[in-house]
Amino acid sequence: MKKQEGISLVAVLAILLVGIALTAGAGFTMKATDQAEFCGSCHLMYEAVRTHQQSVHSQLDCNECHTPDPFMPKMTFKTYAGMKDMYKNTFGTVYDVIHASERTKEVVNDNCTRCHTMTTLNVETVKPNCTDCHRQVPHLRSLPISQRRVADE
Repeated sequence: MKKQEGISLVAVLAILLVGIALTAGAGFTMKATDQAEFCGSCHLMYEAVRTHQQSVHSQLDCNECHTPDPFMPKMTFKTYAGMKDMYKNTFGTVYDVIHASERTKEVVNDNCTRCHTMTTLNVETVKPNCTDCHRQVPHLRSLPISQRRVADE
């Protein structure tokens, strides 16, 4: 009987340690992939990162605007977007200009209104998304494609 108790204690401790390691690893990965350095490591995202770093929102991580706020929806959204981007960049067509999906536009708009609640209380919404009028706020105007950094730089 004592041997079984020892085995179950070891099993519980092993499961606990694995759980802690997975949680710490997930937290580290989530934080690292929120950073502009990570996003900008992809050639396609370089211009978005460059224009963001020169904006009034430069102190924010990319995913403070580009992913949902609660942890589980954020993790699901990031995983799906990352896998989709990886697939497209490996097997699909790599575009010169990023076009946000409708879901991404919705997430960004929700995050604008979450951070700027007091402002939005005094504004009559004319267009569906904040960035329809305020496009140059989170990312300053982009360089023409012909002047952007090329893939081998």
